[in-house]
Amino acid sequence: MTLKLYGHPFSSYTQKALIALYENDTPFEFRSLEDKQVEAEWIALWPIKRFPLLLDDGRSVAEASVIVEYLDLHYPGRKPLLPRDPLAAIEVRFMDRFFDNYVMAPMQKLVFDRLRPEDARDAFGIAEARRALDTAYGWLNERMKDREWAAGDKFSLADCAAAPALFYADWAHAIADAFAHVKAYRRRLLARPSFARAVDEARPYRPYFPLGAPDRD
Repeated sequence: MTLKLYGHPFSSYTQKALIALYENDTPFEFRSLEDKQVEAEWIALWPIKRFPLLLDDGRSVAEASVIVEYLDLHYPGRKPLLPRDPLAAIEVRFMDRFFDNYVMAPMQKLVFDRLRPEDARDAFGIAEARRALDTAYGWLNERMKDREWAAGDKFSLADCAAAPALFYADWAHAIADAFAHVKAYRRRLLARPSFARAVDEARPYRPYFPLGAPDRD
């Protein structure tokens, strides 16, 4: 049975799973939530209503990180996304959590706040989120000064997480020039064919970005 991925092309977490699929040319059917019928299917499968969701022969797999690990285990390709060495895998998983929790989460705070009514916006929370992003950029800048990818010399689950996180974070709270290693890493991610494809597929939906998508990338 064909793998089915439910998600939206503009969704950062959907892109995280798409990168893994594209890295290994894994055959799958994309079920876009732009389609109302597809949306109804997705809600019936996962009432929590968070995407992406992978469907494999009746088995539902939720959460982007888990989906990538599932693919690596059940549909391994020429490019493993999680090291077989347990200690190396721990580093990859840590960096995956770093990008989700310390880059994506404060970025989403900035985005979701803009969706609130103006009189319900959280100025303190926004300032805190911007500080959190600058702290994350600073930590990552030091880490990336002597490496190509987030967990070393091989593209991994960590980079699947990093690509959309840094892509949208720079839109929401620009990566300062002082963080040159982070900026260079973001450029490498954008040049990676798997992520470049995901970015191109999402271009028609850029007007959805509440903060206004910049005229770049």
